This record gives sequence, structure tokens and C-alpha cells, in this order.
Amino acid sequence: MDPTEQALVTLGRELRACDYHFTTITPATHSRVISRVNGGGDVLARVFGWSRCFQAAELPNVMLALLDASGELEREGELFRSKVRFSSLGPHLLVHSAFPTEAADSVFFGPDTYRFVRALRQALQDFAVDGACTVIDIGSGTGAGGLCVADLLANRAEPDIVLADINPKALRYSRVNASLNGVARVRTALSDVFTRINEGGNLIISNPPYLLDAKTRAYRNGGGALGIDLALRIAEEGLERLYPGGRLFVYTGTPIVAGADQFFASFRPRLDARRVRYSYEEIDPDVFGEELDTPAYAHVERIAVVALTVDI
Repeated sequence: MDPTEQALVTLGRELRACDYHFTTITPATHSRVISRVNGGGDVLARVFGWSRCFQAAELPNVMLALLDASGELEREGELFRSKVRFSSLGPHLLVHSAFPTEAADSVFFGPDTYRFVRALRQALQDFAVDGACTVIDIGSGTGAGGLCVADLLANRAEPDIVLADINPKALRYSRVNASLNGVARVRTALSDVFTRINEGGNLIISNPPYLLDAKTRAYRNGGGALGIDLALRIAEEGLERLYPGGRLFVYTGTPIVAGADQFFASFRPRLDARRVRYSYEEIDPDVFGEELDTPAYAHVERIAVVALTVDI
């Protein structure tokens, strides 16, 4: 961990000591809230949750110094702005990109993260594992999924967590989040899916991007004509990397066209051919509805989020 990452860890600890909590909402809702007149309120939430500009004197000196030391402080005229947010996830506090997440290397956290972790907890209730095990989180982003697994398995296994992402900034924040939340035995891997991972896993999880993004931002763009290509690739390659008795869990979005789930329609033949045990559930029937206004989704009825669990 380099000094800038350590500064973020210490900043997170300072926020936690101040009983800081923040629930991150959708970008559309966030925009509506900050369009209102800034009426003051909790300065920490304004700076590290709502991503509002602030005067240097408003923030405790130690936090301002740590934000500067982390390289995440930027100046806007006579004001300052944090380039990171900190969000609450159960007992955890996670760092991620500030609003708006327009940059190509933005690190996402939001309602989809909360849904993913909730579905992951449910999927692991009956997961039989004992002793040492390897957990691989593909497209880990903030590391929320892998860190959640570390908590869930702490009393029944000794998980070795591999957080893999194609975005170096995501891995930077993952390392910060692991340290901030006291999760040991975590490694990060700069990898396009499994290309730079030379091992298999007892548990492989993923919450990949699943939208069609005109800007091809890594945290949003799922690839292909329907935004499902990356999820299909992760699921297919994940099955090849599972150890016997292992489990694959993929949480993703799928366009519904003429009543048909396009992800499941594409992947079900592969599951049936392998004769594996699996479950498939629609978690939320309607997300990112605003995307249906774009030309790429002109033929799509809705976007649903789903969870695929496979045991071998």
C-alpha cells in the first residue's frame, strides 16, 4: 500500500470516528438532491457523500491534509472538492469515485451494490466450505463483494480473497477498503476477467457492468449489442476455473425483449450442456429505466437484474 492509499485509509478512520454514515443513491436522485439550494447541514456528508464544493475552513484540518495527501483533493476557484466519496455498507465504510461518475476510470458504488451484496448473502447461506478456500471477485470495483464474502465465511473458513479488475483505480480503492475494514488475506489483480489470474477458486463471484454505454466506460459498459457479453464471458470462464465442489455466483442485468430474458436465453444452453446444478432468480424487474430512452434500447421492454448460482 502506497502513502496515498494509506492517507485514504486514515481519512476513512477519521470519518468513522466522527460517526459518519452515508447511503449512496442513484445518479438521477443524486442530481435532484444537489440541484436544491445548499442549505448547510452536516459538512462531512456534504463533502464526502454529496460531493459538494466546500471552503477549506469547513473541513477539519486533519481531514483536509489527508485528502490532499491522498491526491484526491481538487480546487475549483476559491473552493475545494473531494474526488472521492465514502459510503456505508452495513458495518463497512467504502471509498469510491465522487459524483458525477463521468470519467472512464470511475469506480462505481450505488443501489446496485446494495442489491448485489444482499443477493450474495442469500446465495451463500448454504455454501459448504471448511478450512482454506480461494474466493475470486471478477470486476471487483470497490471490493464490496469480496469483502462481504470475507465476513460471511469468517466463522467457517479461512478465505483468501482475490479482487480482480481491469481498472487500476478500482484496485487502489479495493486495497484501501480492505485495510479500512480490517479484512486480511486480500490480494488485488489487474486483469481482464481471468487473463492474469493463474489459479482457480472455490467461490467465484461477479457483479459485472451490464449496460450499453455510448462512452464505453468500464464500470458501465457490458459489451455486445445487448450489454450482456461481459457477463456471459465471466460466467463461462468462471465455470472453467471452479474447483470441484465450488460455486459460481453472477449478479447482472439483462434486457427483456419481447418477454424474453436475453442473458438467460444465451447462457441456459451452456448450463444444460454441462449438466450442472444451478438456480436463477430475477432480483429486480425494472432498473435503469432511463436507459430505455436511448436508441440502443429502443427494442427493449425493461432491464432486470438477476442472480445466477452454479454448483459443480
